Amino acid sequence: MSLADDTARHDAILLVSFGGPESPEQVLPFMEQVTAGRGIPRERLEEVSQHYRAFGGRSPINDQNRELRAALEAELTAQGVDLHVYWGNRNSAPFLADELRRMRDDGVTRALCIVTSASSSYSGCRQYREDLARAREEVGDGAPELDKVRVFYNHPGFVEPQIDLVRAAIAELPDDQRADARVVFTTHSIPTTMSRHSDYEVQHHEVCRLVMAAIPGHAWELVYNSRSGPPQVPWLTPDVNDHLEALAEEDVRAVVVVPIGFVSDHMEVVYDLDVEARATAARLGMSYVRAGTVGVDRRFVAGLVELVRERRGAAPRRALGTRGPNWDACPVDCCRVPGQPEVATVASAPPPPARR
Repeated sequence: MSLADDTARHDAILLVSFGGPESPEQVLPFMEQVTAGRGIPRERLEEVSQHYRAFGGRSPINDQNRELRAALEAELTAQGVDLHVYWGNRNSAPFLADELRRMRDDGVTRALCIVTSASSSYSGCRQYREDLARAREEVGDGAPELDKVRVFYNHPGFVEPQIDLVRAAIAELPDDQRADARVVFTTHSIPTTMSRHSDYEVQHHEVCRLVMAAIPGHAWELVYNSRSGPPQVPWLTPDVNDHLEALAEEDVRAVVVVPIGFVSDHMEVVYDLDVEARATAARLGMSYVRAGTVGVDRRFVAGLVELVRERRGAAPRRALGTRGPNWDACPVDCCRVPGQPEVATVASAPPPPARR
């Protein structure tokens, strides 16, 4: 049986995301859920909890996923794909196991998962596959089989809206600052050990390159935000705030900050970039515009549905640049961090042929 024949048996879609608190009372329990077993000091949890409380104790992410789910359902209908969309989170309700129970009770036997992470890493891909495997084990008999669409960092549906978002952000700057504006792409920092065993940095540099190839004439860099680990553990740098300090020393007067590693305006965007980084730029006397995220841009949503149709043998495998489409089923050791215990995942396969 071919892959297309096999995956055509999917009878639902599961939107998989990180989750977030929806009231002040949920903030600290949510933070404890996210950091369980990672040795994060209590004072750091309290510090980050204040970020959520500054927005009424409610993360934007769940509402954004509700909107994305509705947009996916509408686009599936428009593209003639008769699949219901479920939604489950890693760290808050609706939890993955609860959603899998609902799917089982609705008669779903096999679902295709869309994860709200465009690139490969342990936390952005493999950990979700581990979470899904645990949820299936918790549900037990009758739990739906699960596959996952490939990462989409270089899919046209993700890249093309980014180009327009960057152009629109540059246009917001004063006329006399646009030509020399620095474009600063940013994504979530991760531990360097995690980065070394994934394509995380390579994939982010590639999507930045693809975007800026369409907007020539501006210098750009990739930096990081939202570091959350113990101080003794190395994470990817430079931090966006440190980088703004360095740009000020170069007499850069205007920056466009692009949250290239995020698909929606959740807390790492609205606090870390719209509050903290914006305040850093203001202190430095630097004009600051933050580009939007793809959110529910029709091209992005249509691209996700195209990935669903691709796995069902009804759409071509598209990717921009020279790296080509990522694999459908991740290799068994893909994005595994050395020293971590071996954990079952969904959608694993023997190593694929060498990539270009």
